[in-house]
Amino acid sequence: MVLDLLLIALAIALDPLPITGFVLVLSTSNGIWKGLAFILTWLASFVAIIAGVLLMTGGEPPPPRSAPSTAALAGKLAIGVGLVLYAERRRRNLGKEPKSSGFMSRIERISPWTAAGLALLLQPWGMIAAGASTVVSADLGHAASYAALMGYVLLASSSLLTMELYATFAPRTAHVRLGRLRAWMERHQDKALVSLFLFLFLGLWLVGKSIYQLTA
Repeated sequence: MVLDLLLIALAIALDPLPITGFVLVLSTSNGIWKGLAFILTWLASFVAIIAGVLLMTGGEPPPPRSAPSTAALAGKLAIGVGLVLYAERRRRNLGKEPKSSGFMSRIERISPWTAAGLALLLQPWGMIAAGASTVVSADLGHAASYAALMGYVLLASSSLLTMELYATFAPRTAHVRLGRLRAWMERHQDKALVSLFLFLFLGLWLVGKSIYQLTA
């Protein structure tokens, strides 16, 4: 479980779509407060999903080869296949990404509530579903499981938390660098290759491991 959560969290942390959205939020007027609303919503959704899974399992992993265990592996396999298919779709659409200049201009006027909604919109739900299917194996009878779950949430949110802390404690420097980063992103809209690699790698990992565990 720990290795799966580590890989999923790294993929989420490196996904350029939420990072791009968060940089745009931070670079607006009162961006620190809007960024805080973004992060709190982001973290709340993670905690809510993990809590929901643990409530269903009672904090105990299902016995091996039981119906719930097999269903969890089948779900993870389906999610992995879905991520691979999504990566293939992104590959076919390389170079065809729509321009987002309209979004860039509208985001200047967003409120903290809109920033919170944007956090939900930009979350990589396929990867989060993969994380939820992995949390099924958590055993709350061991302290290591609590540490693994906390590490998963923090690592998946690490890129956003780092930018928020940087903007809070070094606002002048952060404002300049965020402005440069935003200008760079406006000139380089196609970041699909990074997302494609992340989704493809994670999808293949989940498919391979799920098939192995189902047939072992």
